[in-house]
Amino acid sequence: MHYVDGYVIAVPKHKLDDYKALAIIAGSVWMEHGALSYVECVGDDVPYGKFTSFPRAVHAKDDEVVVFSWVTYESREIRDAVVGKVMDDPRLREEEWKNIFDGKRMIYGGFHSFLEL
Repeated sequence: MHYVDGYVIAVPKHKLDDYKALAIIAGSVWMEHGALSYVECVGDDVPYGKFTSFPRAVHAKDDEVVVFSWVTYESREIRDAVVGKVMDDPRLREEEWKNIFDGKRMIYGGFHSFLEL
């Protein structure tokens, strides 16, 4: 079974093209450093829930879209090594993304998969 990192962020609609360009670079960086897959998705059917929802989780504003992303790895150990290399990669410096989305509102986590069909 694979190890998965999941991310959810809010991106201003007028910066979505900038985010997509950054995602292409980020995906390349992750894959170069050993990720098995890298997926980015823009919310299409993510209603604002009464108690919980993707938009609530990231405090999405009316002029923002929710982006859901995940990266897969062979194992947690490989993920830890890959993420270390990614964080040191100069192509993904904070200056490259801090004007596109608010990293303080990102939710993320690592997960052991238990079922893959």
